[in-house]
Amino acid sequence: MKTLLILNDAPYGSERTYNGLRLAGALAKREGNEVRVFLMGDAVLTAHRHQKVPAGFYSTEVMLAAVSRRSGQVGACGSCLDARGIATADLSEGCHRSTLEELADWPGWSEKVLVF
Repeated sequence: MKTLLILNDAPYGSERTYNGLRLAGALAKREGNEVRVFLMGDAVLTAHRHQKVPAGFYSTEVMLAAVSRRSGQVGACGSCLDARGIATADLSEGCHRSTLEELADWPGWSEKVLVF
């Protein structure tokens, strides 16, 4: 199954992005599944490199890496990155600077679109 997840919320504070990433990771683990994650709005902070979180707390950077290691794609909205002062070099491994044009193509690729 080909699944696109679109995340909008900040990585910490609410659990929407966390739960979206949990689902993306679970789907990516399954044989035959392909996963793409698009980060927009405050969710682009999810892909910031070198996050420091308290011991025992989840790291969205680690969760995104788990998706990309399983051949998933992670795109972060370029306009949203610019608005938050995040450079391409600041993105975690496996994430790429993306565009709304790329996002516009991804629903046609996917069988399911989930928005968090």
